[in-house]
Amino acid sequence: MSPLHATRAGVGGAWCLALAAIPLCSEHPALLVAVLAVEALAALAAGLGRELRRTAAWGVPFAVIVVVINALVTRDGATVVFRGPSLPWPGQIDITLEGIAYGGVLGLRILAIFGTAVFLTAAVDPDELLRALRRVSLRSGVTAALAMRLVGVLRRDAHRLADAQRCLPGGRTSRLAVLHAVTAGALDRATDVAATLEVRGFGTGARPPRMHRPWSRHDYAFAASAVALLAIAVGVLAGAWGEFDAYPRLSARLDVPTLLAIAALFVCALAPFADRRGIAR
Repeated sequence: MSPLHATRAGVGGAWCLALAAIPLCSEHPALLVAVLAVEALAALAAGLGRELRRTAAWGVPFAVIVVVINALVTRDGATVVFRGPSLPWPGQIDITLEGIAYGGVLGLRILAIFGTAVFLTAAVDPDELLRALRRVSLRSGVTAALAMRLVGVLRRDAHRLADAQRCLPGGRTSRLAVLHAVTAGALDRATDVAATLEVRGFGTGARPPRMHRPWSRHDYAFAASAVALLAIAVGVLAGAWGEFDAYPRLSARLDVPTLLAIAALFVCALAPFADRRGIAR
């Protein structure tokens, strides 16, 4: 348990989205690295280090692929680091420093957004969050709840099928066969779930009653943190800090406003985790 786990789902989800707004709005490498550092520290404080490492295990290769693709397909940039051959369709293959740098920025943004998704899925109560969504739209709430629930079910099905195939003579597992079996099982399960929902009358259900729950100090702390994080993202959009230009020449100013924004990011994002009163160890 952590203060983020103890926060109501709406506030916790808003905090995650506010943290994700910074890499969505900013392209400055220092700010993106700061977001990644904040996510690592917050994951340690929330006991989500394993989940974050698991996400990084497939997120980092994906980010590297983005860097390579951007370096190969981008023709902008004045600093050529490798002049390749001239091919019939793509033309001259020139790899520029600016193309590599901007690919790295895209990779950092992807990793930072993936990191915020870890907190949203592992630290925010999905039932409470979807209950709030259900008050707005019953069908959307039920659909989202089933989608989130069935992801884990399908993953367990895949593990069970792979284990069963390894017990067969030869012990080799065909990923295509496992995927085919899981997909067929997902379609069958979707039909059963749809029939069950229709029998139980979910399509004609009324809006659920509002559940009154007083705000705690953790709710106030993370709500204030979310507002501050959004202010940092708005400052980036307004050009107050975090100015970055990749083309035609690389320019990433690390001025005083940007350094202050980075410091404010650490303080505002991590301060709510310091109050652990009432949190079970």
